[in-house]
Amino acid sequence: MTYRKDRSGDPGLADATRGRILFGGDYNPEQWPEETWHEDVRLMREAGVNSVTLGVFSWAKLEPEPGAREFGWLDRLMDLMHTNGVGVVLATPTSSPPPWLGRLHPDTLPRDENGRVEWWGGRQHFSHSSATYRRYAAAIAEDLAARYGGHPALTMWHINNEYCTADHGDEAAAAFRRWLRTRYGTLDALNTAWGTAFWSQGYDSWDGILPPRTPHYMKNPAQVLDFRRFTSDALLECYVAERDIVARHTPHVPVTTNFMPLFFGQDAWRWAEEEDVVSVDLYPDPRDPLGPQHGALIQDLTRSQARGPWMLMEQAAGPVNWRGVNHPKPRGLNRLWSLQAVARGADAVCYFQWRQSRQGAEKFHSGMVPHAGERGRTFQEVKQLGAELAAIGGEVTGRHIGADIAILHDWHAWWAAAQDGRPSAQVDHSAVLHAWHRALWEAHLTADFAHPEHDLAGYRLVVVPQLYTMTDAAIDNLLAYVRTGGVLVSGFLTGVADQDDRVRPGGMDPRLRELFGIHVLHEWWPLDEGETVDCDGFRGTLWSEEIEAEEGVAQSAYQGGELDGLPAVLRRDRAWYVSTLPEPDALRGLLTRIAAGAGVHPVLDGLPDRVEAVRRGDLLFLLNHGREPVTVDVPGAHTDLLTGDKAAERVTLGRYGVAVLRP
Repeated sequence: MTYRKDRSGDPGLADATRGRILFGGDYNPEQWPEETWHEDVRLMREAGVNSVTLGVFSWAKLEPEPGAREFGWLDRLMDLMHTNGVGVVLATPTSSPPPWLGRLHPDTLPRDENGRVEWWGGRQHFSHSSATYRRYAAAIAEDLAARYGGHPALTMWHINNEYCTADHGDEAAAAFRRWLRTRYGTLDALNTAWGTAFWSQGYDSWDGILPPRTPHYMKNPAQVLDFRRFTSDALLECYVAERDIVARHTPHVPVTTNFMPLFFGQDAWRWAEEEDVVSVDLYPDPRDPLGPQHGALIQDLTRSQARGPWMLMEQAAGPVNWRGVNHPKPRGLNRLWSLQAVARGADAVCYFQWRQSRQGAEKFHSGMVPHAGERGRTFQEVKQLGAELAAIGGEVTGRHIGADIAILHDWHAWWAAAQDGRPSAQVDHSAVLHAWHRALWEAHLTADFAHPEHDLAGYRLVVVPQLYTMTDAAIDNLLAYVRTGGVLVSGFLTGVADQDDRVRPGGMDPRLRELFGIHVLHEWWPLDEGETVDCDGFRGTLWSEEIEAEEGVAQSAYQGGELDGLPAVLRRDRAWYVSTLPEPDALRGLLTRIAAGAGVHPVLDGLPDRVEAVRRGDLLFLLNHGREPVTVDVPGAHTDLLTGDKAAERVTLGRYGVAVLRP
């Protein structure tokens, strides 16, 4: 299976940016009287805003009753934006249907796994499988595209918003059965894939199959896995239907929808192939010391999905409103994290939202214009950032990032690994992924992400933090990669099951056991929260394994306890296997040594703590994630594009400071 398709003839981000970094955010002017709109455009011009997203939550305003169309206000806004040099990313408003749709058509409302209706009054309250919902969504998308497809302000289409809704209702159940018929063809094949011989679950009729609703005891994990696949595909059908409508009217205008960061519910590899522009929303916690690493992971993943420049659709200029305690961003942090996104490939830096709301559920979520107004620190920092992005945009946009390392990630493996009844609820796929990416990030080793069936030939090192399920094609891909000279390092719980969540013979695919030099994998020994195991030269966390290894492959052994003397880290030729999760310093050291052996080296040597270095094209970004000034040694003469200063050999970065160096 491959998700890569040739979309080379489609419009992309370059069609919207035109050599500049897009800067702006979601604009919800329907919340404000029209006199505020003119104040908004004055402030937008001051801040260097060149792009706004309109209409995301405007369905009730555009269609106040069934079949009505109220476009006059949007006409005036589109004209106002164009007159003031602000491009419009126009959204289809289908993520938040008006109350009348659910009242008149209850089939459009989703149900949870207990059968309870999810009512209107919030957002995302739509059934992806409802024919009625899809009909109304198509109609509003059609009319928007027909009316505004030729408007000079239009630069991009934004479909729906943060697709995430699961539905366990009857219409979704019927759609699930159709999806399963397509996937398996026969009930015998489905029963085999789902292992229904266990607990007498065999199906004699398609009509007996339901979404995984609440049972008396544990759910069938293969059924849950397929329902997650179905949900991702059903939502994708909704996106594609609306995308095709607007693309028919405006084939020259790129289309996007916004991913949430590392969201559990979408196979984002597959989704990205259907987008002209790959976008993401990103909200690291300002108090999290690993916030910048989380940002870097999401940025690397999004760039890899886009296979080039991407769009930061949403971030917060200040505090959000959905954490237990919502901390503001300290002075300079918004600028730092925005330029970090540019360093890692973003050609658009945008926010939710432009003006902070005075009412509604998100009135305490920050805006580029906060409640404090234009004199507030937040808006003043936004103005500074807008000026800097305008100054460097022509030098930065379109430049690619080269990486010699690929981190493998697959949503299907994540879904399967999250099942109930697994060996350890402490093992979380996302947390393990973060730990391995952190090790590379702290070592200043730039990495792409890749699907395990993607072509890996261009990478010197492939890293597999964890892939619980793997297809035969994925395993063959890794074997071919190592056979042709690549270096592979894998973490635990990889290759345990096939695509149907059927455990492989021996608890790990025999081909992988041979690759790593594992003779017998006797037992998994998961660790309790806070428990560690001693190994030669480091401590392991979270997991350990009782392995009988082939002769000469052990690199490090467990010390003490039940596993004393047994191998913890194995290496056979160019393939490494790590059977525990080393503590952060140890994992960083291990991956640094393996990378060096593969010919991969840090962007710069000897960087101070908390300083990040990234190359985008021939530009070198230096980012100080600390509060204290630091000095960085940089070989050769260079010019800082942010200041225009020319210097050689040394660069000083202040608190949360950034330099963008051109040789």
